[in-house]
Amino acid sequence: MRRVVLGVLALVVIAAGLGVHLLAPDSFATDAIGDVLYAVLIYLLAAIVVPRGAWAFALAWCVGVELFQLTGLPAQWGSPWTLVFGSGFAWTDLVFYSVGVALAAGVDAARFRRSRRAAPSGSVGE
Repeated sequence: MRRVVLGVLALVVIAAGLGVHLLAPDSFATDAIGDVLYAVLIYLLAAIVVPRGAWAFALAWCVGVELFQLTGLPAQWGSPWTLVFGSGFAWTDLVFYSVGVALAAGVDAARFRRSRRAAPSGSVGE
């Protein structure tokens, strides 16, 4: 069930990210929101595949993508690749990616703890 919830949340985050990208004017704030949403999406996808350590995979992916932008290839490839890989390096993106991964991992961990407390015990003695 957790994977289904993560998948639905990923779709919601994609829609929100595209909405910010298409509807909002290009500004520092919209770039920041987009970066945070991108990192949240990567965390959600990572959590579907590797539930433990998803935060580390997501953060490594985001940092790798940002460093990949230093090659100039994503900008040359154009859209839709720039939606996935960005177009130019900015150190502030690394901060926003960290915020997004931390936010997603924190919410996920809190939800997991809450659901474990609410789950019925598996044996009579517990």
